Amino acid sequence: MIVIDNVLTAQELSFLRSQLRKADWAQGISAGSQARLAKHNLQVAEDSAVLPEMRMTVLRALNRSEQLLTAALPFKILPPNFNRYTGDTNRYGPHTDSTLRPLPDGGYLRTDVSATLFLSPPEDYEGGELSIQDSYGSHSAKLPAGSLVVYPSGSIHEVRPVTRGERLACYMFMQSLVKDAEQRRELYQMDMSLISLRRKHGDDDPDLIALTGLYNNLLRRWSEC
Repeated sequence: MIVIDNVLTAQELSFLRSQLRKADWAQGISAGSQARLAKHNLQVAEDSAVLPEMRMTVLRALNRSEQLLTAALPFKILPPNFNRYTGDTNRYGPHTDSTLRPLPDGGYLRTDVSATLFLSPPEDYEGGELSIQDSYGSHSAKLPAGSLVVYPSGSIHEVRPVTRGERLACYMFMQSLVKDAEQRRELYQMDMSLISLRRKHGDDDPDLIALTGLYNNLLRRWSEC
């Protein structure tokens, strides 16, 4: 589980929140058969007039994030969706995300990485934590508006009940260049260390050049696209 702060600018966040006030909402869509039983929230309807520009706003923000690039190594990103937790539609029980998701062009995307972009400030609601289970235990995320959390799509996760206020968020699925989650984790750790070392020693350090070559060669070996 990796947290990326300030993915959205203040202007982008304000725009998305204003558009959500105009959106048409639906219940029980965009989930597999098992997950649909656990899903009790509202989602912006696919035919809502505001959805295309909201999706483009999020995708432009994602394209700016170097940390997302190194963490997820995205090959394809499914068009983002937006959800709302409040009142009786206030939770999403434990589930895993479907392995295959249909793309607008008629193909399918393999879900390697899931991501939640928080749109409501945490003080606006009680509960609503995203809880994720992995081999290292259970982790919870309730982030500032505009921040993103990414995690393996195959992990069991849930959104705990919102007991006061309203939780707005954007969620999305990515097919990674590197299918294996452990390989992605190792590449991410290596790249973050390389970034730190470049700040200390500069880009022309011979050892850093060699290590950067090793990183890229591992990425070539493990990449499936």
